[in-house]
Amino acid sequence: MIKSMTGYGRAVGVFSDKQVTVEVRSVNNRYLDCAVKLPRLYVFCEDAVKQAVKQFVTRGKVDVFVTVNLTLSTDVRIALNRPVLEGYLSALRAIAEGYPVRDDVSVSTLSRLPDVFTVEKNEQDEELLKQQLLGVVGEALQGYDAMRRTEGEALARDLTAKAQGILEKVTLVEERSPRSVAEYREKLFAKMQEVLSSASVDEARILTEAAIFADKVAVDEETVRLRSHLDQLRDMLSADEPIGRKLDFLMQEINRETNTIGSKCSDLEIARTVVDMKAELEKIREQIQNIE
Repeated sequence: MIKSMTGYGRAVGVFSDKQVTVEVRSVNNRYLDCAVKLPRLYVFCEDAVKQAVKQFVTRGKVDVFVTVNLTLSTDVRIALNRPVLEGYLSALRAIAEGYPVRDDVSVSTLSRLPDVFTVEKNEQDEELLKQQLLGVVGEALQGYDAMRRTEGEALARDLTAKAQGILEKVTLVEERSPRSVAEYREKLFAKMQEVLSSASVDEARILTEAAIFADKVAVDEETVRLRSHLDQLRDMLSADEPIGRKLDFLMQEINRETNTIGSKCSDLEIARTVVDMKAELEKIREQIQNIE
């Protein structure tokens, strides 16, 4: 079943020390454009996340947002830099012993001195972090893909109905075209009678002119090709693969045949039918812009 290029998915993973939330959303785009926004902890996973997205998407502008809430303070550790602290204490004692100043050294004073403390990052198992993240990404992508399929099914139903409506209009053109030739022949006969003021009109000449007219306005080839293209459109809508680009090309062919019919026919009824067909084709063209 076809898929829409518009979708949204969200998943949350809770682990021993953190909660990971992944959101995936996309809009129409001619090609695949994937942007991943990761917190510092997961920056190294960007390529892996993009590869996961490519398993589900071939076209569209896809944004992946990852947020992390730490539930335990395990990300960093504050440590006392003893050699530096002892150096400060030794220097401060020397000042107190050698100069007439008050010895007021306190913990508060020492804590404000540079490099007394070191900030150590806890070692993280990157492979474990990546697997945890990709698990949540996979869940979000499943929900995102399900939404795209649902919208795709709605698009397919709508496009199938519109294609059927165009097919009915093609039938009207096929039925009307021979009648327009007959009407032209009758009008031509009446006109020649009026101009010649005679009841004896050259039937051979009438038939020749009617044949020339019929050849000029014949749309049999165009309607046959239109039917074939519309059958192909219905088949493509039931395909289980990306068809957006193929539909673009197919719509160009359908428009070409419709325009040719419109340029050939001078019959008012056929002209109105062609206008209706073009209106429906424009609606289809707009709809398929959202198909992957």
